[in-house]
Amino acid sequence: MRHSGRIVRQVLEAAKEAVAPGCSTMDLERVAERKIRDLGAKPAFKGYYDYPCVLCASVNNEIVHGIPSERRVLKAGDIVSLDCGVVLDGYYGDAAITVPVGDKITSELQKLLDVTRESLAQGIEAVRAGNTVGDIGAAVQKYVESNGFSVVREFVGHGIGTHLHEDPQVPNYGTPGHGPKLRDGMVLAIEPMVNMGRPGTRLLDDKWTAVTEDGSYSAHFEHCIAVTKNGPMILTE
Repeated sequence: MRHSGRIVRQVLEAAKEAVAPGCSTMDLERVAERKIRDLGAKPAFKGYYDYPCVLCASVNNEIVHGIPSERRVLKAGDIVSLDCGVVLDGYYGDAAITVPVGDKITSELQKLLDVTRESLAQGIEAVRAGNTVGDIGAAVQKYVESNGFSVVREFVGHGIGTHLHEDPQVPNYGTPGHGPKLRDGMVLAIEPMVNMGRPGTRLLDDKWTAVTEDGSYSAHFEHCIAVTKNGPMILTE
């Protein structure tokens, strides 16, 4: 899983480098697909429940599962979340980043990105054998809400291994000490989805793209983390 995780990271870095004002989200899709093939892996998302692409590219108020499109052209000041999964030798990797478009975004948007990225770090810190899934969610939620943002409830992290989505579900909210216990050898995909406004979501007519109910912007970061007796091991670096 470290190998598949490393490939996901390289794919996301390649897509991130291609993000620029005037490029379409389909341009990013092509970069990601080429990189996956070049690195000898297979895309995990394409064909999964008939999803049509290797990448999810979610812009501004889109939370997750934005479908790449020639028509969706990025502008300076936008933010775009890039989510990708691969499978290599039967093992899955899954990660996400949110990046600014152009040289400058507003200070409020920069704070949203910084808080979401740090909330993932806070969640990872709670990944200890003997802790619970609730400890992870509580750590993410506490950090996000203390900074004035909200965590999405309808979409959650998950176990991952020889399937893209496995038990347990890993919400980005919770109560310390509650939920499934973490055991040495488990691997979890932790993925805070954080809204500038309220946590409500709605699904667009394409049946994939989830957007904020109030139109506020949203950010998304994700890592795959192994539970080990020596603490959390990030597999998607």
